[in-house]
Amino acid sequence: MLIPHQANLRIAQFVQHSLKLKDEQVYNNIQKFGNTTAASVPIALCEAWENGKIKEGDLVCLTAFGSGFTWASALIRW
Repeated sequence: MLIPHQANLRIAQFVQHSLKLKDEQVYNNIQKFGNTTAASVPIALCEAWENGKIKEGDLVCLTAFGSGFTWASALIRW
């Protein structure tokens, strides 16, 4: 599961397309909450888990970016 920073749906969709990921492999909730800045990844992670999109043993990639060349990511086994 890829959980990107929820800054812009077009960017998330571009990354999804570039990585050839299916819709069920990427979690977006920007339509529901908008851009919640630094909280967007933890909010999306919690919501994905609560909705059963992430299960024990799943591989989850968290990724975020900021102004300039600021970015970070983490790959975790749930």
